[in-house]
Amino acid sequence: MQMKFTEKLIVSGATILVLILLLKTFNVYGLVQKKIYKQEYSEYVNKYAEINRIDPMWIYAIIKVESNFNKEAISSSGAKGLMQLMDNTALDIAKELNIDNFKVDMLYNPEINIMFGTKYFDSLLQKYNKNYYLAIAAYNGGTGNVDDWIKKGIIAEDASNIENIPYKETNMYVRKTMNTYQIYKKIY
Repeated sequence: MQMKFTEKLIVSGATILVLILLLKTFNVYGLVQKKIYKQEYSEYVNKYAEINRIDPMWIYAIIKVESNFNKEAISSSGAKGLMQLMDNTALDIAKELNIDNFKVDMLYNPEINIMFGTKYFDSLLQKYNKNYYLAIAAYNGGTGNVDDWIKKGIIAEDASNIENIPYKETNMYVRKTMNTYQIYKKIY
């Protein structure tokens, strides 16, 4: 005996509802989210986030967006490692941290990369008075560009019109990083 269309629809709907309830009951969605939004290298993230007084979820968000936790990542512009640091930026940070024997290949070391990336992000937060939108924009687009956009009135000093960032890549980067941070805060 064949089921009528409406009977099939009711059975399908009931099956979907049971699956959703099972997924929620066993928190499968949360487990999947934790697989996607990982907390790898937590010993380094937590250590350097604490030293620099930054919520570690910001560091996880930057790593997720920059390299998706690939410690060997290298961008087309030459940025290296988990937090995608440029050689010159890393050399400046090494001087600031009094690390004399630093070589740019050390950026593939997760601890060094997270130490330097977190320090760099902290310096951007200090420069932009703890404005995370501007610091994130500068992390991707550079301080020179962000300063120029503020000077020209393209974006406000309080980042109230951050959506006006003229570089599409930086504009999308800010949105993606902010969204990723919110997801990390929700999950963890």
